[in-house]
Amino acid sequence: MSLITVKNLSVGYEGKAVEEDISFEVGKGDYLCIVGENGSGKSTLMKTLLNLVESISGEILFGDGLKKNEIGYLPQQTQVQRDFPASVTEIVMSGFQARCGWRPFYTKEEKQEALAHMERLAILPLKDRCYRELSGGQQQRVLLARALCATQKLILLDEPVSGLDPKVTIEMYELIRELNKSGTTVIMITHDIEAALRYASHILHFGNRIFFGTREEYMESDEGSFFLQRMEVRKNG
Repeated sequence: MSLITVKNLSVGYEGKAVEEDISFEVGKGDYLCIVGENGSGKSTLMKTLLNLVESISGEILFGDGLKKNEIGYLPQQTQVQRDFPASVTEIVMSGFQARCGWRPFYTKEEKQEALAHMERLAILPLKDRCYRELSGGQQQRVLLARALCATQKLILLDEPVSGLDPKVTIEMYELIRELNKSGTTVIMITHDIEAALRYASHILHFGNRIFFGTREEYMESDEGSFFLQRMEVRKNG
């Protein structure tokens, strides 16, 4: 059964659609990459899935027992967020807030889980450091640990390697792949078509028309073929 089923969805702001007639499904264990030009509605779709933006029309159905508060989210960071004066542990633990409800404290189990996620992402030695003092790659690992504290069922990532150097970018992609292999379903917005074709099981492409299908189907589509040709031209250069 699908975790998320989207049917004929239109997304936008104040009743004005940015993208229309979006339909796709995300199953347990899938790795969906959302690609397309700037301003095509990718981030708006992600915020709509998270109920941060109201849809204009269409349906979003959650299945397989998935609840709205069981979705982890790693958004694009603003400069203000990068300078947030909190400790690494405080940032990571804040991922539990949706679970806590009115409870004003974290349980022993939640604290242990947060430490486990920090160790898994190799940031445990940084747990007492101030978030604003970290490198961009370290900050992204902290935010990924925070998303995992929200849930390990499904994480949504909006350009998670934006602004990172090539080495750290590869490390981040590999971390996400390992999470996916261990059972976490991934939906990721990216401008990196090569990474999408390397890691994704499915592609959702926003362009002159909306394409949704497997990675293999995308490579054979008009949209995928266009980008593959551009990649080949760059390599031969």
